[in-house]
Amino acid sequence: MPTKIKDRASQPAKRRVAFLLSAPDACSVKLAGDFTGWEESAREMTRQDNGSWKVIVTISPGLHEYRFIVDGQWADDPRCDARKPNPFGGENCLRLVE
Repeated sequence: MPTKIKDRASQPAKRRVAFLLSAPDACSVKLAGDFTGWEESAREMTRQDNGSWKVIVTISPGLHEYRFIVDGQWADDPRCDARKPNPFGGENCLRLVE
């Protein structure tokens, strides 16, 4: 049976998306989401001079779930109003990438 090859031109182009979190007292911050395999490949964020943390990821358009890991503890994005309950009794933040 022949393998089906997807036409790259028909797939939406991935977008560069910035994620920011103000956590001036944190020692480490990671971004975890459905686009990182959650904890499996969580992305290290970089501390900015003002105490915030930033990372830019390249992800496909669509609705994505994410959370931050601050010093080993799961944390919400306080700037995100769109949330969805997760199976652990908390909520995941939602980001629409167009």
